[in-house]
Amino acid sequence: MSTHYRRRHNPPKDELLPLSAVLDELGITRASWYRWRNRGVAPRVHKLPNGHLRVRRSELDEFLREMEEA
Repeated sequence: MSTHYRRRHNPPKDELLPLSAVLDELGITRASWYRWRNRGVAPRVHKLPNGHLRVRRSELDEFLREMEEA
């Protein structure tokens, strides 16, 4: 079995989403995001070495589930 075949059929990894994609999905502005973040309400953020912010898909999904339950 080739390595290419195995890689192609592995489940997708937990994607790191750029902040702009997260803002679009949540339907909020960057200012609202930073307010939520300062209040400890936003999903956990990962800061890349270049300073860009990313959110794991699983953490965003969990955040959305918790918001629906509240």
